Amino acid sequence: MIITRYVKAMHGNREAASDPRYELDLAIDLRDRCNEEELLELFSRFAGGVGYIDALMRRICLRALAKKVGVGVTVGCDVRISHPETFEIADRVFIGDQTILQGRHDGRFVIGTGTWVGPQSYFDASDLVIEDFVGWGPGAKVLGAEHTGIPTDMPIIQTDLEIAPVRIGAGADVGVNAVILPGVTVGRGSIIGAGAVVTRDVPDFVKVAGIPAAIIGKRAR
Repeated sequence: MIITRYVKAMHGNREAASDPRYELDLAIDLRDRCNEEELLELFSRFAGGVGYIDALMRRICLRALAKKVGVGVTVGCDVRISHPETFEIADRVFIGDQTILQGRHDGRFVIGTGTWVGPQSYFDASDLVIEDFVGWGPGAKVLGAEHTGIPTDMPIIQTDLEIAPVRIGAGADVGVNAVILPGVTVGRGSIIGAGAVVTRDVPDFVKVAGIPAAIIGKRAR
């Protein structure tokens, strides 16, 4: 007999406590004294640690590097970042272990308040906005660009990149190992099934699944 239990959500209901003043001051000091290469090296130095100091220094370094980092942000172990100067991370964001945040020098990457990112996720953040309180399942991926493949007499990886914005609406939930392709908008409150490949826009408050993803139901509001 299968017994189902219901428990209160933890991350989504977590209060935003202020970060210590010394942490904010150290981030400012590091930004003033160190260049980007030095800050990235310092971030890497603490990337794999599991202790309090390691987690604290990851957050401090990210705050020194990024365009914006809110309060109560958690940066897991072995997170990898590139072009963090384009990152805008709001309050209470959780970034799971071994996640890759791949920004672009002329891009934009926004993560909204209360968003939870599962471990081993991948973000091609060429032009990516994730709104508030999004659940991002472990191993889920988003692509923000693809090669045009034109002309056909060139290897595809040598052809131009076409960057298309990706938008994930507030309160949406992206399942484990799902893939969001370039140019897709996921509507508010929608559910993307585990392993789905989303190739086109998803309306608000629906459920999609499959390859390619198709609507399988609606959520009651």
